Amino acid sequence: MLFNSFAYILFLPVVFIIYWILPHKYRWGLLLIASYYFYMSWNPQYIVLILGTTAVSYFAALAIERAEIRGTDKRIFLIAASVFCLGILFLFKYFNFFISSLFEGLRIFSIKLSPVTLNLILPVGISFYTFQTLSYVIDVYRGDIKAEHHFGYYAAFISFFPQLVAGPIERAENLLPQIKSVKRFNGTGAIDGLKIMLWGYFKKIVVADTLAIYVNQVYGELRGYDGLALIITIFFFSLQIYCDFSGYSSIAIGTAKLMGIDLMTNFSAPYFSNSIREFWKRWHISLSTWFRDYVYIPLGGNRCSALKQNRNLIITFLVSGMWHGADLTFLIWGGLHGCAQIIENIFYKSIKKIKQWRIGRYLSWLFVFGFCNVTWVFFRADNLDDAVYVLTNILNGITMPAAYIQKGYMALDINGFRLLYLGMLILILAVIDFVTYKKGELKLICLKNKGIEWGIYIVLGVFIVLFAQKGVAAEFVYFQF
Repeated sequence: MLFNSFAYILFLPVVFIIYWILPHKYRWGLLLIASYYFYMSWNPQYIVLILGTTAVSYFAALAIERAEIRGTDKRIFLIAASVFCLGILFLFKYFNFFISSLFEGLRIFSIKLSPVTLNLILPVGISFYTFQTLSYVIDVYRGDIKAEHHFGYYAAFISFFPQLVAGPIERAENLLPQIKSVKRFNGTGAIDGLKIMLWGYFKKIVVADTLAIYVNQVYGELRGYDGLALIITIFFFSLQIYCDFSGYSSIAIGTAKLMGIDLMTNFSAPYFSNSIREFWKRWHISLSTWFRDYVYIPLGGNRCSALKQNRNLIITFLVSGMWHGADLTFLIWGGLHGCAQIIENIFYKSIKKIKQWRIGRYLSWLFVFGFCNVTWVFFRADNLDDAVYVLTNILNGITMPAAYIQKGYMALDINGFRLLYLGMLILILAVIDFVTYKKGELKLICLKNKGIEWGIYIVLGVFIVLFAQKGVAAEFVYFQF
């Protein structure tokens, strides 16, 4: 069930009404049933996986707590839970890639064997809820939180439907207490949730899905394009993936707010960053902080020599790349971001001096935005050959600027009206994100003149209805992870 589907439009009001009608002691049950129904709408069989990881992590945390009290070794339960949860993730997401890579490596030594692969469909959201269960068990092991003894509350936390399939990856210390706490309906909070959802739908349905038309067109017949058409496509995909994923996060945050629950901010104007490090503090925040807390810091973080710190960075970003997908392109994407941060660390003092000047800050922003655009090519390309083709053909014909520009726009069939429309969407996005960047968080549009305020939201709604791409609801990009 997609957020941007008719089924969800029917599903959400029903859950919302029943949730607030029910007494508090039954609400966790409704959330659990609704969440499992939501997940099973994709593939009923895979509910076994989320039930399994939930049960194993739940009992492992209880065993860790008991071992702590008794003074016995608790590591075995952490290891068992980690092996089980990561083993499921490996089987469905990485097994075929690992086997194929292994047999390709054997061919170097003239050992030719046919790899045995599994015909498995990647369960939607498996990377997200696996990390959520792991962080819970690790936090209990560290003593940061107490183990949850009520299985229903814990299962509702793991499967909470707004953030189940694409995050934010919530921590138990934030979400569990909210599921357990007594709440009274707050009309203002519910309206704020609807406003946040509206902005999320605008980003996804109006901006991301519009740009996806051009991106999919080019990547579908990549060898038929070069020059400016590829540059425009790179730029469009950068905006598409941002609006697609941050749009999902906004809808998830707004939906949760309807239930009186606050999810963590997952995006904060990342494309206004003027360093790669800052970008990762603003992009997919729930994942970047997860890797920081459970990979980078345990490796030693920055509490070690510069050499080891750089090692920790590159390992963390390589793992982050592999988390996104079982392909060499994702590994390269993560590695490039890791290397960029290492370079920033090495030249930190020089970069700091440059940023003291306004022009230096603009140049830093331009470099970071350009770097992110280029590295997204590895993220979007179907394989390494396609990524290399894009990056080696973007300047074809640039020696004749007029023809270069004309050919690029003609190849993508962008007429004057379409260019104006796309420019307007990008401008709206840039203005909202710039305000977010300056204020530190997205402020809902709250004006003294409520007529103007609601007029703005109505306009956003009209855009969604009139300019939404027709046909079947488009899936969110991050569902594949």
